[in-house]
Amino acid sequence: MKSTTLKLGSLATAIALVSVLTACGNKDNKAETNKPTSTTVAADEKIVYVNSDSLLTKYEYFKDLKAKMETKGKAAESDLAAKSQAFQREVQQYQQQQNTMPADQRASTEQRLARKQQELQAYQQNAGAALQNDQAKEQEVLYNKVAEYLKGYAKTKGYKMVLTYSKGNSAILFADESLDVTSAVIVGLNEAYKKDKK
Repeated sequence: MKSTTLKLGSLATAIALVSVLTACGNKDNKAETNKPTSTTVAADEKIVYVNSDSLLTKYEYFKDLKAKMETKGKAAESDLAAKSQAFQREVQQYQQQQNTMPADQRASTEQRLARKQQELQAYQQNAGAALQNDQAKEQEVLYNKVAEYLKGYAKTKGYKMVLTYSKGNSAILFADESLDVTSAVIVGLNEAYKKDKK
């Protein structure tokens, strides 16, 4: 069932897809973009970045999503474990009785157990595929939430590009900390999520 457990790395990948978001420049409001903003980034900076590691650990929607997917994964695992144990009991019962069974009954029992084993394997594969489909859908929702928020955020602030940074998995080798807008983005995302929950 390892293949069906939540791979949080793939959610990080979904965040990494936000790596290059361009926002429409607010050319009409040039006077407005020269004013200092509420973050530490100067308004004339056109490229900023978000630390996806921090985003994943502090974004409440992601925390709830992680818990939801872990619960689904555990439920699928326990369901499969129960079915596997029931099948194993049947196999053990057959093994204890096979020497006393007539040949035709033994053959039909073996065929029935072989079918059940195939059904169990198919069930495991289907459960894994269903969990992966759920995960893919949730990743898309997560990506869309972050992407939409960042589009609006970038447009409001006059940024031309928002990059993502992740330690050990980033195209950015160095970025001045004054370009880091992660904290402001997390605050905004969490406020938007609180509103959505109500």
